[in-house]
This record gives sequence, structure tokens and C-alpha cells, in this order.
Amino acid sequence: MKTLLVLAEHPDFAETVRANLDPERYRVIHRSRLEDAEPFLVNALAEVCILDVEVTTVQGIWLVEKLRQRAPRCPLILYTAQKPWEWEEEAYLRGVSHVLSKPVRGKVLTALLERLSDQSRAREGLPGSGQASSPCQASSTSPPAITPTSTEFLASSAFFPRHSTLDPRPSTLAFGAGVTPQTLTVLRDFSGILTHSLNAEGMLKQFLLLLRQLLSINRAAIFLRHAPTSFGGATAAAESRRLRAASAVGMAAGLLQHFELSFDAGIGAQLLRLGRILRRHSDEARNDPEAQKEFELLGAQVAVPILDRETVLGVAVFDARITGEPLVNPELELIFHLLEQLGLAIKNIWLHDQLSSNHEMLAGILRELSSACVVVSRELDILHANKMARRYFGSSHSRGAELQFSDLPQALGAKIYQVLKTGAGISTKYEPETAPGSIYNVSIVPFQRPSAGLPASVLMMAEDVTQSRQLQSLEIEAANLRLVKTTAERLAHELGNAMVPVGIHQQLLAEKSKDTESRAWLGAMAHGVERVTRLVNQMRYLARDTVLSQEPFPLAPVLEEAYQEARKYANQTAKDHAAKAQLKYEAGLKPVAVTGDRAAIKHALAEVMLNALQANPADPKVGVRLQAQSNGNGQPGLQVEVQDNGSGFSPEAAQKAGTPFFTTRNVGLGLGLAVSRKIIETHHGKLEVVPPQPGQSGLVRISLPIETAKEKSGG
Repeated sequence: MKTLLVLAEHPDFAETVRANLDPERYRVIHRSRLEDAEPFLVNALAEVCILDVEVTTVQGIWLVEKLRQRAPRCPLILYTAQKPWEWEEEAYLRGVSHVLSKPVRGKVLTALLERLSDQSRAREGLPGSGQASSPCQASSTSPPAITPTSTEFLASSAFFPRHSTLDPRPSTLAFGAGVTPQTLTVLRDFSGILTHSLNAEGMLKQFLLLLRQLLSINRAAIFLRHAPTSFGGATAAAESRRLRAASAVGMAAGLLQHFELSFDAGIGAQLLRLGRILRRHSDEARNDPEAQKEFELLGAQVAVPILDRETVLGVAVFDARITGEPLVNPELELIFHLLEQLGLAIKNIWLHDQLSSNHEMLAGILRELSSACVVVSRELDILHANKMARRYFGSSHSRGAELQFSDLPQALGAKIYQVLKTGAGISTKYEPETAPGSIYNVSIVPFQRPSAGLPASVLMMAEDVTQSRQLQSLEIEAANLRLVKTTAERLAHELGNAMVPVGIHQQLLAEKSKDTESRAWLGAMAHGVERVTRLVNQMRYLARDTVLSQEPFPLAPVLEEAYQEARKYANQTAKDHAAKAQLKYEAGLKPVAVTGDRAAIKHALAEVMLNALQANPADPKVGVRLQAQSNGNGQPGLQVEVQDNGSGFSPEAAQKAGTPFFTTRNVGLGLGLAVSRKIIETHHGKLEVVPPQPGQSGLVRISLPIETAKEKSGG
């Protein structure tokens, strides 16, 4: 019976063809798409292909070309409703056997099929009355086929004779003398194990099933060594000597789950020592009780080693045929050679698994790196991008999708293209526009083979160094502060010593001087001494990190003294106005005591009040408000608010007012509020320049821990 493949969009056409042919001579198979018919074309399962072309356009010619690519020797008959001579001529040039018009005429189609069958037999040199092979398999140059003997089938694995003792020499099968359909069928069946070329257990299972089909083996099993561990590591010595069941047919699964062979004893030891086939009733097996026990448990009669041309990878055990007849020597020899090839395939699978595991490990390392890693090919395709790369360069609309080369910033894309064209690596810095202030260190390294001229791909690594740069800046700032502290400490000491005799002589001269001019000159000198003395005190407090004394003292008198000192330190141009300065004091709680250095707290408050007096020199007014405060852990605290009547802090001044050497005036070093903050913080308090509000004056808020009168008396 011949098989006809009908390619038609509508199944009615296939039914028409089936109705016009003899069902005992022709089997009609219908497929609507070329993809569905591909198995029949590739495996040469159809003698003739019949194609229904609805419209004689270029699509029909394209379909003919696709059919010819998949089955170049299979005859092709086209049916069409109309056939212009240009289109018909193109179809014949593409290899179509016949172009027929619809409707289907049974006699014409039968005659054409018979003619194609005769032509096929003539090409193959077969007699007209014999069974013709598929035209899709025939070769126009093949000489007459020779009927293979049993020995030829043995050597080609096409047939294993039950009691043959002939020597299966490979030269017995001469493919040049003709390829029979049976040989190609067996070759097709054996090639089925290639579908499991990356799965050792699946390949072994397919191999045993094929052997069982050809030899009618009752039962068989294959035992393999443990595969080498991943990442190039060696398997443990004890594990490498054990053989686990990898595949079996005709044996209970429960037995193989709890049964292993070993190279240390039994069948495994004998095969490792001998390196050849071992029968159950041979002298070596009879003298080995462990091997006899294993043969008995497995129900096997022969064991064959699985080699990779270097060492033994495993053991295959076989029982007799289902008829009870043993396997003969030529069959076992061929099985031995087939298992050797199978051993090489298994070794390749193990190597592939190791390579795949190493690749997964490296991909996992790259994926978890804190730096962005991107591998780009010469075609500008992203071959790999880790999580940080998608985080740095992935666009918001493609979140979760694979990173594309177009997602990379244009500046980095140009650098990558330059490395691909020149082969020279680049190191650069990149500041993303979407994240101002961020800095990336970018390295682009080419992947270049020694024999290649240009790199096949490049690796770009981007590391976010923003935080490290900030830490570096903080370290520099801390070093500068330490330098300022040391400088302030030394200058305060030296200036203090130098100002002692100047102050004494100024006072003595002021007492002895009688004229007005001398008194004015001495007054200016006294004012200069006061400024230098204030500067010395600022430097001392700026250099001090600890509180010298820890004694409680009432805060109200200190506020009054600090206010008077602030008036005294007012600059010369504002002294007349400073005489009219007013202090508004609001105490919303009972008298409180503050623990710490009284002189330091007084200096801090004086600096804050002096800053308030200077905010409006024409009409200086200072408001002080006291109120209770809790610091969050139950400890009582005091909040002191000092408010001026000036225009208020600007946003820049409010942010930088507590930093050293920041000032908005033409005179002074800008240390006042910085020294006050340092003193308050050493007393575990906080100084805050309140952010300005439109139309409001400046406000400085100080928080300090307090000690109530009850705590002071111990009550």
C-alpha cells in the first residue's frame, strides 16, 4: 500500500482524492499546513505529495520551494482551478511532476500514480512486480540493490540472527552496493537515541528498548559511575567506585533503587580487572561468590563493560532472550562496540553538564555582583546583563524586561562601539543625567581571541562610587576639622598669652591718662582687646570636645549675663543702638537648673543673642522664650528659643549658619553659631536654626537636658 500526502487547506479536497482512489492500494493522509506535514516529508514516509493550490500566485511557488527543500526526491502533483501558462511553466521549473486542473478525475490520477511508481522502480533497478521502496528515499544514481545476508544485517545492526555464528566484519555491508529499505529503517530507529543526546538516562533507556526490539532480550540494565561534580571538582573516592542503576527494562524499579554495583567487588571488580565481557558461567564468575550473587539478584546471564577508550564508565547486564536462548558471541561483540560509543556519548554529556554548571555559577556570580555587568556582542546585542545593570540602565517602561542596547546611555554606547571597532579597553567616569550627583566608574574590556583581529564581544562594568566619594569627602572634612581644632587650640593658647600684658597695660594707661584724645585712643584699644579675647574664647570652645565641669546651676541668671555680654561684644558702629537694645523674657515654667559648664553655656547663649542683636542694628530687640520639653525617652528637657526682629534667615543662611567660617557680614570670622552649636552638643543638647517662613524674623532653638529643683535637693 502506497502512502499519499495531501496538502490542502480544506479537508474536502482530501476526501475527494480518497474517494477517487483504490483504498486497498493507496492510503491518503491529509494535512492542512506544511509544518504539520514536515515529519512525513523529512522521514520519507510518503510516496507522492499532492498539493491543492487555490490561487496561482507567488505563494504557491513559495510553497513548492519549501516542499522541495524538505523532500527533494518526492514526486509532487499540483491541483489548481486555473493555470496560466506563465505560472505553470514556473511550477515545472521548480520540480513539480504534474500540474492538473480541478476537479479530480480518478482514472487520470491513478494512471499518473502508476507511471510515477514505474519510473521510481526503473531508477532503483527493481523488477516491476516487486515491492517498491519510497521514491522519497530513492537515489537516481543508486545501482541495483543487493539483498543483504544475515551477516550484513548483523554488522549494520539491522538484524541479529538467532543462532548465527558468522564473523560480523564491518566490511561485509557495502553501502556502495545499494541501501535496502530495511537498513534505512533500522538506521532511522537507531537515530532516535540522538534526541536524548543531552540526557544520559533518556539515551540509555532508548538504547535498551531498541536492543530489546531487535534481540528480544528478556531483561537488561545499565549501571554507571557517579557523574563528576560541578565546577571542575573531583568526585569523592568512595562515590567514584560505586555504580548506580541508570536505566533498565524488564526489572523491578524497587530492586534497582536499593541495589548498586561496585568496582571493589563482584561484577564491577571483575570487569574493571578484565576489561572484557563476563558471562555468568565463566570461570572468573564462578570463582567469585559476590559476582554470582549479583548475577542471581539481577537475573542476568552476561555483563558487558562500558568504556570511553580510557576507563570503565559502567556496566551493562543482559539476560537471555524471551525464548530462553542465550546471546551469541557476534551479537555480544557488536553490543560491546555499541556500548563503547555510548560511553563516549555519556562522557560528553557529563562534560556538557559540568560546563553548563560552570556557566550557571559564573552567571550567578555576575548576577549578584554589586557592580553592573553588561556583555555586548559585535552585533550590539546584549548577551548578559545582571540585576545591577538593569537597575542602573533599565528604563522605567521596560521594567522587568530584558535590557536592550538602546537602553544604555548614548555616551556609554559610543564607548562600547569604539572598543568593538578598535579592540582597546577604556576606563572612564559617567554621571547619569537622571540621577544628578551620582558618579559611576566604567570599565569596558574587549573579549578577544588570540587568533582574531577584533573582539567578538566586550564586557562593560559600572560601579557606583557616589557613596565612596561622599565618604572620602567626609574624611577630608573630618581631617580639616581636626586641623581646625588643633589650630584653634594652639592659637587660643598663644593669643591668650600675648593679650594678657596688652590688656594690663591698656588698663594702667586708662587710669593714668587725663586728656580726652588719649582716652579715645585707649577706648579703641580696649575694644580691640575685647574682640581678640572673644576670638580666643571661641577658639578654645571650638577645640574642646568635653565638658570641663558637671554642676547644676539656675538658667535665668545665665540668660541675663549672656545678654549683657552680647551687648558688650556688639561692634563699634552699633554700640549706640546696642545701648537701646531690649530683652523680652518669657518663662513658661518654674525655675530650672541646667547641669554642665556654666561659663560655656553662658558663652553659647551670648553668641546666639549677639547674632540676634546684629540682625537689626537700628532697633535691636531680643526675645527669649523658655518651655518644657521631653526628649522622647522620658527625660525632662528645656527648650530655649531666641528670636530677633530682623528680616529673618535666608534659606542658604539657615542651612549653613552652624558651619564654621560662614558669615553674611563684612567683619568677623563666622564662628559664633558654630561655637554655640559645639558647646550645646557637648552638653547633649541641640541647636537648630529654624527654617525661615515668609515675613517672619530669625529664630534659633536650643534644647538642653535640665535638672529640676526637686532632683537637686534629692527629694
